[in-house]
Amino acid sequence: MKKYLAEFFGTLILIMLGTASVVIAKGNVLTIAFAFGLAVTISAYSFGAISGGHFNPAVTTAMFINRKIDAKDALGYIIAQFLGATAGSAFVLYFVKSMGLASNALGQTDFTKISPFTALIVEILATFLFVTIILLVTSDSFGNPPDLAGLVIGLALAMLIVFAINLTGASLNPARSFGPAIFAGGSALKHFWVYLIAPEIGAVLAAFCARFFEE
Repeated sequence: MKKYLAEFFGTLILIMLGTASVVIAKGNVLTIAFAFGLAVTISAYSFGAISGGHFNPAVTTAMFINRKIDAKDALGYIIAQFLGATAGSAFVLYFVKSMGLASNALGQTDFTKISPFTALIVEILATFLFVTIILLVTSDSFGNPPDLAGLVIGLALAMLIVFAINLTGASLNPARSFGPAIFAGGSALKHFWVYLIAPEIGAVLAAFCARFFEE
């Protein structure tokens, strides 16, 4: 149970702090990118020793494929991540309403300037790179200093968000898109299938890529 709670709270922190930087702080691209990056770093150092610090169903999928987590825990992690993202977005919704801001602007991911196919490609590519980095920096095969893994992962997320934010909103995480979309509705919820399918495809590709490098 502690592992699932760690994934719940870690994901809550990621989504709440990240999306709040969009709709409450109204940050620029770098502010938003580093808010998400630092949030995942904080969560990793706080809860990583308990659960492994996934906070992302795509990461859990890759870890399951590479046999670093069993099916029962993988399912429990994913449920906890979606619940954590929903709770994080619920807090943001409450604060947004308290400020008198639009309740349909919650930092949700969407694409308006590109096609669904292009959005799929962007999210697959970004998630593939992100999850590959996670798998390699946490690998036992390369002797990376474990104390630096959380920092590297946070920086990687921040830079990939800079790359993808004006294309797709830079999800790289089905739970990250689900939380805001479930409350905001509209196009974000209609397009959620992209943010569910693409990161999972990227994660599968990353799992096999990391396995190749580890062999």
